[in-house]
Amino acid sequence: MPPPCPLCQAPDSAPFSADRRRDYLRCRHCLLVFTPPEYHLDRGAEKAHYDLHQNRPDDPGYRQFLNRLAEPLASRLTAGARGLDFGSGPGPTLSLMLAERGFATAIYDPYYAADPSVLTSGFDFVTATEVVEHLAHPGRELNRLWSLIRPGGWLGLMTKLVLEVDAFARWHYKNDPTHICFFSRETFLWLGRQWGASPEFVGSDVILMQKADGDLPAGP
Repeated sequence: MPPPCPLCQAPDSAPFSADRRRDYLRCRHCLLVFTPPEYHLDRGAEKAHYDLHQNRPDDPGYRQFLNRLAEPLASRLTAGARGLDFGSGPGPTLSLMLAERGFATAIYDPYYAADPSVLTSGFDFVTATEVVEHLAHPGRELNRLWSLIRPGGWLGLMTKLVLEVDAFARWHYKNDPTHICFFSRETFLWLGRQWGASPEFVGSDVILMQKADGDLPAGP
């Protein structure tokens, strides 16, 4: 039996692709593509891979990359909005860019800024750039992030989107051993339906979702 989908927990995922490194399954319900748990790195190997990243706040190219999310998100925020950057990495940068625009932004990262006290509700926005593809339990983690956002607030994500299977087979993005979940537009549309939200797709890899005012719908 295939493992349950890590996003929606459906039990009947089907083979989607395979290469010399790993097998990939696709959920029949939410259409998440994912690698079975036996291909996941342990925490030590995962952190060693992240330690190789050379992302720095003073790198103009990195700032330009993050601006693909920072700019459209900032244009939707009201003055004084306060947020959280989840998975901020070894060189937190997006939080600084948003603070420079007047939006105070806390950071959390399970390896580099693991202070659970910041994971409290009441944020006007939560961001996660190049994070969701690393999550072993994306359903649990995304529901937690959504729960931290005030009604009317925003979730801003950045991740490359799955296309059709032939393109996936040639896709460099799947070759990173720490990338274990791959979302498509359809997956985010499914997630939005669970939350009562409508995803906005900005460019090729930015997804914004606004939480409705009033009572909060149950997550998946």
